Amino acid sequence: MAGALEGMRVVDLSQYEAGPSCGQYLGWLGADVVKVESPDGEPGRRLFAADPDQDSQYFLNFNANKRSLAVDLKNPQGRDVFLRLIDTADVLVENQGPGVMERLGLGHEELLARNPRLVYARIKGYGLSGPYAEYKSFDQLAQAASGVMSLTGEVDGPPMRPGATVGDTGTGVHTALAIVSAYVQQQRTGRGQLVELAMHEVMTMFTRTTTAQHWGPDAPPAPRASRSDAPPAGLYPTRGGGPNDYVYLVLANRPMWEQLCRSIGRPDILTDPRFATGRARAENADELRTEIGAWFLEHTKTEAMQILGEAGLPCSATFASNEVFADPHLRARGFVHELEDPVRGDVLLLGNPLRLADNEVELRLPPRLGEHTEEILRTDLGLDDATVAALRADGAVG
Repeated sequence: MAGALEGMRVVDLSQYEAGPSCGQYLGWLGADVVKVESPDGEPGRRLFAADPDQDSQYFLNFNANKRSLAVDLKNPQGRDVFLRLIDTADVLVENQGPGVMERLGLGHEELLARNPRLVYARIKGYGLSGPYAEYKSFDQLAQAASGVMSLTGEVDGPPMRPGATVGDTGTGVHTALAIVSAYVQQQRTGRGQLVELAMHEVMTMFTRTTTAQHWGPDAPPAPRASRSDAPPAGLYPTRGGGPNDYVYLVLANRPMWEQLCRSIGRPDILTDPRFATGRARAENADELRTEIGAWFLEHTKTEAMQILGEAGLPCSATFASNEVFADPHLRARGFVHELEDPVRGDVLLLGNPLRLADNEVELRLPPRLGEHTEEILRTDLGLDDATVAALRADGAVG
């Protein structure tokens, strides 16, 4: 058995997170992903790095299952190497700043004319058209522009940025879906096409559950999402008292409410007139939370999650970022990987969340800068020793 996308060649000319996450998903599915970087490396290699001479954990977790070609696109010979690679490609992914590819003479019109089978995928903050098209963007800005930040935070506080980089990775996953769709068309018609993703639009899609209910000239804005669910659902502090020692509880129906009271040893609450109906529970929400909250304070967050989860009640501990890689459930499912790198030492990676029964692709280490330059020049592009030596002497490749 092989990867679902075996035979697809992807040129990944992207940086930071949105584009690299797209390329990594395609690599996880078996595509041959060639990461094209400058001889200095894409800037994500050093972002958040504890050691400036080592690839950061950030970079490593967005670039597994790729090969690295270090090439200077501003050097005429380096640009020619890149164009040769494009001739062999099915897909190009780029998320450079507005106008960068055009200034390099590598825009979609030029490359599609050169390789009509190419699926040219472009990730931009606001897309290729419209009043904001020339504005630069990052994950945080896409969250602000889409309304996500307006929905997040304390009810009476300012807008707040969610901690997860859903703008970047969310757009990367959307782009991977668009690429696979365009690739299916390419296989059927022999033609490539432009694929365009705007982070602004992807994030706006993520808010549609709320914005569809709070839209119109006379509609007030939706309140912050920290508003509590119908009592007694919501966030409860647990034993330990740390900043993340909480459990979030969701109750979808009356049977769950009744099961909660039994599970925490408080069946008496069911007959308490203050809490007999949904309206009564809402009117006495603070008292109800106090009654129920006492049970949570007697248990750690993982104990509470286990007890209530095994009772069929939807709840979760609020795991902190430094607890994720150690999560016993993620490790039991093989989602957390520890790989040994002869140069970088032990590398900790999250795996592929797309579990296809017939997709057998081994998780491979993220490439070192230019690790596969020689291989790509000689094997993929068929260049001889003299040509490779001349490219290196000219500084066209790294």
